[in-house]
Amino acid sequence: MRVLVLGGDGYLGWPTAVHLSDCGHTVGIADNFARRNYDQELGVESLVPIYPLHIRVGAWAELSGRQIDIFCGDITDAAFTRELISGFRPHAVVHFAEQRSAPYSMIDQAHAVYTQRNNVIGTLNLLFAIAEIDRDIHLVKLGTMGEYGTPNIDIEEGWLTVEHNGRRDRVLYPKRPGSFYHLSKVHDSHNIEFACRSWGLRATDLNQGIVYGHEIAATGADPRLATRFDHDAIFGTVLNRFIVQAVLDHPLTVYGSGQQTRGLIDIRDTVECIRLACVNPAAPGEFRVFNQMTEAMSIEEIAKTVTACYPGASEIEYLDNPRVEQESHYYNVKHSGLIDLGLQPHYLSDTLIDSLFAVVERHRDRADLAAMRPTINWRRPGR
Repeated sequence: MRVLVLGGDGYLGWPTAVHLSDCGHTVGIADNFARRNYDQELGVESLVPIYPLHIRVGAWAELSGRQIDIFCGDITDAAFTRELISGFRPHAVVHFAEQRSAPYSMIDQAHAVYTQRNNVIGTLNLLFAIAEIDRDIHLVKLGTMGEYGTPNIDIEEGWLTVEHNGRRDRVLYPKRPGSFYHLSKVHDSHNIEFACRSWGLRATDLNQGIVYGHEIAATGADPRLATRFDHDAIFGTVLNRFIVQAVLDHPLTVYGSGQQTRGLIDIRDTVECIRLACVNPAAPGEFRVFNQMTEAMSIEEIAKTVTACYPGASEIEYLDNPRVEQESHYYNVKHSGLIDLGLQPHYLSDTLIDSLFAVVERHRDRADLAAMRPTINWRRPGR
């Protein structure tokens, strides 16, 4: 297959591109390098050094003999998006090209507006380009479990069958997102479903849980292939933050009671889920939704797992929760679709956590403890 990875320079976009190439597909990457610019804006950087994209691609070609094409541009530019799709002619487009941080979207009005404009307009341009050029192109869109919120009923895979006043229908699952970022993802889902229903497009929406892990087998072969390791309070995942804090002998910072439950997925499973979605496309006119997670844990459980695995003494510090969210809630997520396609999940284990401790230890001099403290308050606009 010919697969175009949008946002292919990012934390997940890069290993996804490498994984697809490693599996024999012809891969192109498009990126505007906004994620690197956020580091400059916020004064933080990946714990693990990240090489420029052209060096990464060159290293992969050197090691594998496989070439990945690079396209520099922004999909909020409609002309660039049309030229990209018409020139590369992909069978599938994997869409990571969005601002992905909930805290970033909550900094102030400018960041909220930027997040929604960037994410929603980029996706709309992509939908129109596919509709105009080749409606058989399969869109694989990275959504988020955060679209759903924490409803007091089971979370189905994108759709819900309802009965009301004696009548029955199948509707998109109701959403209650928790940030302007998550709201942008909900808008994306509705726009994509509309395009499938109206234009006969085919799309798979992958509502992904919190991703943990730093490398897949292919990227572990050379440091030039490394992906990001974000540990700050704005872009870092909670497990990354806990791992760094443990290694630096700093208390693990849990927001609120820590009873908030989240879906989790190993980075190795993330890239395989995307491959499975690409090679098993949705039908024409189908808006297909998979909940891309493999297990669920509370934030406190994650913290206690890290403290139990780390050989040194580590403590947990409970902070006032800067987010507006339920502290304790029902959380039962259906996630069988990708398993049915053949996913063989990895689960959070001592071995994986130990390997992350080793990564942090090698780069501990790059860690920024101050950047791990929460500074964005959901309850008031502005800083």
